[in-house]
Amino acid sequence: MTATTDQSTPTGAALPRQHLPDGEEFLMWPPCLQSHGYRIVDQLFATRTIQRGRARAIPRGNEVQIEVPVGDRHLSLGQFMDANNAAGLLVIRGDEVVLEYYGLGLKMEERWSTMSTVKSMTAMLVGAAVGDGAISSLDDPVVRYLPSLEGSVYEGVTVRHLMTMSSGVAWSEDYGDRNSDVNRYSRSLAAKVPDGVLALMRNLQRAEAPGTAWRYNTGDTYLLGALVCAATGRPLAEYMSHRIWRPCGMEFDGFYTLESDNGTEIGGSRAGMALRDIGRFARLVMNDGWCDGSRVLPAGWVEAAATPAFALPDGGAMSAGRRALGLVAYGYSWWLDGSGGMWAMGHCGQRIYVHRAEQLAVVQLAVYPEPRYASAHEPNRDAQLRSLIDQLRRPA
Repeated sequence: MTATTDQSTPTGAALPRQHLPDGEEFLMWPPCLQSHGYRIVDQLFATRTIQRGRARAIPRGNEVQIEVPVGDRHLSLGQFMDANNAAGLLVIRGDEVVLEYYGLGLKMEERWSTMSTVKSMTAMLVGAAVGDGAISSLDDPVVRYLPSLEGSVYEGVTVRHLMTMSSGVAWSEDYGDRNSDVNRYSRSLAAKVPDGVLALMRNLQRAEAPGTAWRYNTGDTYLLGALVCAATGRPLAEYMSHRIWRPCGMEFDGFYTLESDNGTEIGGSRAGMALRDIGRFARLVMNDGWCDGSRVLPAGWVEAAATPAFALPDGGAMSAGRRALGLVAYGYSWWLDGSGGMWAMGHCGQRIYVHRAEQLAVVQLAVYPEPRYASAHEPNRDAQLRSLIDQLRRPA
């Protein structure tokens, strides 16, 4: 039977529509929109695929049995997932998966927004580019690779300054302020303005001399990603596929968000990756750049990334979470605690923890509410995550 059009439907009739969250409000969504929108980032923004190769399974050990001390209570893992608004929780110990939980309806194959945890991943690509000889030195000036920044505030800024958030450029990372630099950057992505982010970066002002102070700046990591593209002559997603995704046997395609259709990748935020593949990345870092018997990152690069470049100042919107997690320093786009842990930190609860000496990696995907949506009864979610990790670090 041949399908026919319903001739009784008038022009302009009310037909079923699928509404998508407003991408311009991406950094200011309430948790209900976060839990939906973080898994459909590729429907809201321009993206480029990080292609997988031949998938390799991660060995599986016995599932860890653990409770999480919180005040005078002990939370089961299920209670922890609920309390932390967690969409995913993965634990790797000694190269084996020992815990893999999904919540909020997230499926194994779905790509969740990395938020700023991808900053730490992009920093590892810088190491690959140095190892390949595409970047000759971390002390090279940024304008050597991005000449369009000549005459801007980025004159005198080096690759190392971008890596350590010490460009000296004035930048507001206030997610709750619609007029902040980070929200202007976010709106440019939603509008898919060609070269819009680069134009924003060219018009920034200087706050202090490069290399003298730490200042969190998502725009700096955009430039870092663009610099890797220019140095290698490859799109960032292609280089990630070539140097890490395929060699590490990632199971699913990932993606980088682009600044516009067919434009440059956003190296510092809102990429999309499946939970287990984020775990594989953490495993690569945990093993000092080795993956399944092959060296993927240059010798010594992970150690360099884990070496403190700046002590973290107290104060600011992120300081409460930093204190709860025990973060004290910043390296090559990795946050460092005082007990040997490396952290990749992302907006609203995205966390990657790696402890190389103890062979432990933990990935959390979550939807922490923005301050304007938080009630007086919200738990300290990062403190609960730290408690979970402390329990995992105890000898079995």
